[in-house]
Amino acid sequence: MMTAKILVVYYSRKGATRQLAERIAEGVESVPGAEALMRTVPAVSADHEATAPAVPDEGPVYATADDLRDCDGLAVGSPTRFGNMAAAMKYFVDGSLGSWISGDLIGKPAAVFTSTGSLHGGQESTLLSMMLPLLHHGCVLVGLPYSEAALSSTTTGGTPYGMSHWAGGDGAMPISDDEASLARALGARLARTALALKAARHG
Repeated sequence: MMTAKILVVYYSRKGATRQLAERIAEGVESVPGAEALMRTVPAVSADHEATAPAVPDEGPVYATADDLRDCDGLAVGSPTRFGNMAAAMKYFVDGSLGSWISGDLIGKPAAVFTSTGSLHGGQESTLLSMMLPLLHHGCVLVGLPYSEAALSSTTTGGTPYGMSHWAGGDGAMPISDDEASLARALGARLARTALALKAARHG
């Protein structure tokens, strides 16, 4: 049976983006033959003395260039910072030049997700900001079609551009039922696309 490894890489400060990543991973693994590989990225600091541990204190390990090379598809997630991805994710993306030169992600499907503190805090612009480098890498972008009923009923997060979550100003709002459903749907769609594209390449 054809198998696909889906990299779910995210940055999360208060935990909301991590929870969204976990729902996406559940969707990935609901598809036979698909495996979710959870990874995070280290925080960055304006203080040149600040350093991150080589291994996080808890949760997934940090993403590497090998993860990008070896995956069959990926989901990239970040909290919103002024309508853009967080600096930690931007730093990771900016460090992926070697993968771009090698063409590691060409033809692989990719999806994006975000968590915001305010309902109109730049969810869609953040998703679009994460799409741009993925297009440069040659990825095939995967979004959420309106055939997903929750996309029309959600009052918090969820967009056709990718998955989003409204976490509230303190980041404590739980993921809603609609958000959870859409996150799993995005993960499943990403996994099915990865399997189809991989089968086509090896057909």
